[in-house]
Amino acid sequence: MSNQETINIAVAGPRGKMGKEALQMIAKTGHFRCVAAIDRKNEGKRIKELEGFPDLDTPIYTDIDQCFSEHPVDVLIDFTHPEAGKYHVEKAIAYGVRPVVGTSGFSEADVEHLSSLAEEKGVGTIIAPNFAIGAVLMMKFSQMAARHFPDVEIIELHHDQKRDAPSGTAVKTAEMIQQTRKEKKQGHPEEKELIKGARGADFDGFRIHSVRLPGLIAHQQVLFGGEGELLTLRHDSMNRESFMHGVRVAVETVMDLKTLVYGLENILE
Repeated sequence: MSNQETINIAVAGPRGKMGKEALQMIAKTGHFRCVAAIDRKNEGKRIKELEGFPDLDTPIYTDIDQCFSEHPVDVLIDFTHPEAGKYHVEKAIAYGVRPVVGTSGFSEADVEHLSSLAEEKGVGTIIAPNFAIGAVLMMKFSQMAARHFPDVEIIELHHDQKRDAPSGTAVKTAEMIQQTRKEKKQGHPEEKELIKGARGADFDGFRIHSVRLPGLIAHQQVLFGGEGELLTLRHDSMNRESFMHGVRVAVETVMDLKTLVYGLENILE
């Protein structure tokens, strides 16, 4: 679609760190307009009335049905949590609103269910575990490397308030690696954990490790081992603004979709 056409956007989870960043991004983007916010608090208030928020005269709703009934919404940006996110996506699709979802923690069954709803209604939907362009490239490079290096481990590092482990990015990376990696059970055949969980989560014979510490934002290393060499792919998001370019691309792209796309790598050229 033309970048000159105005896209009306509702944001679910505006008080969250990612939701707040999305509001800032919308305010800076000329052809985006924030027409509503969906929050479990602040019913009837305006975004600009909340301390530290952009000067947007955007009404806040606790009732998503009321929100979609009273406003012509093109796209819903959702940065909440899996339970609320799934509900929001179901509602959005029912109203013909295109969801762009950065909430992680959706199960494979959730994605399949939402995908069938989107296809049935012909409503474009994008669910992305990570909107940072560099993180998406890291995942694609990992998939390429796994053809040649079947021995691999993933270490993902996030802030200590993250609810899901492993991260959606780590799971998506593992799934992409699985598509090209020769199946192999890594480690010594008689390996024994002296403390349960020491070797991390087992995914298709390789391991995923989750680190949670204050001071971190979103980071991931993918380590490939070979005879006499080690290949390390690493991505670091230093702030949440790093995700907004990907969100902007997703909002523009979802307007032309009629099905669900899982993973930003599927819409990047």
